[in-house]
Amino acid sequence: MRNSFKIVILALVAAGCVGIYLFHQLNGSFDYALPRRGIKVLAMVLTGLAIAYATVVFQTITHNRILTPSIMGLDSLYLLIQTLAIFFLGSDHITIVNKQVNFILSVLTMVVFALLIYQFLFKKGQRPIYFLLLVGIIVGTFFQSISTFLQVLIDPNEFQIVQDKMFASFNNVNGDLVWLSLLVIGMVILIGWRSIPYLDVLSLGRETAINLGVSYDKIVKQMLVISAILISVSTALVGPITFFGLIVANLSYQFFKTYKHSTLISGAVLMSVIALVGGQWVVERIFTFSTTLSVIINFIGGVYFIYLLLKESRSA
Repeated sequence: MRNSFKIVILALVAAGCVGIYLFHQLNGSFDYALPRRGIKVLAMVLTGLAIAYATVVFQTITHNRILTPSIMGLDSLYLLIQTLAIFFLGSDHITIVNKQVNFILSVLTMVVFALLIYQFLFKKGQRPIYFLLLVGIIVGTFFQSISTFLQVLIDPNEFQIVQDKMFASFNNVNGDLVWLSLLVIGMVILIGWRSIPYLDVLSLGRETAINLGVSYDKIVKQMLVISAILISVSTALVGPITFFGLIVANLSYQFFKTYKHSTLISGAVLMSVIALVGGQWVVERIFTFSTTLSVIINFIGGVYFIYLLLKESRSA
């Protein structure tokens, strides 16, 4: 009952943040400003939902609360795709100019990349999950190195376009992509939500889960694919936000102190909405667009990441 009350409080705060962002200083511009703000809010809600869900699931599978799905190299792959497209095709090519084409290309490439890694690692018998993480780190570093090398060679004017892709932004979100993301994320969440009770058992460990009758490998593969799709869609929609999932997931663990993933995920999603919508309002109204929300999140997330590392080292 106590956690249910906390969920209600977070939902009310999230609704309040959405209401303030939508109607503050609207000044009667309902026909023009309200639809634009509505699309941005929907993009923030979808991004928060996808990242929070994927991070909590990923941390349960890996049994590590300082890891995020970004460790698989998807963020680095996204930047590599944008860099390669501009380097070889130019900034006026359809893959850059047409946001729908760029979105679909980016999502498909990231999902196929994740599926190939999973297929390769799980093909020949049982592979430790940490071996999968190690491969992800190595491949992600490799992608980042290639991107950095090509960015040095790119024309300075075109590098500005690549630089805009390095940070998440909600200011110029394409409405068509938001509705497409809503469809994809909604379908994936509905499919994955049926397996949420299994995550409660998976958190006990591989051997315990198998002894309790859970098809461990099947659930792990399914959840890894779901995490990859959600992160791919959110990254292609607004750009990479490296530490955001780490923040909201760990805040949810500390706030609810429960093993039930239905509560943890719901709490993390609501915290994501509060952070993104409230943070974007602060960026627009207080900082007057002098910085971006992703820069603030990455700064806070980096400090929080160091805190978690120190906390883990003391408890070890």
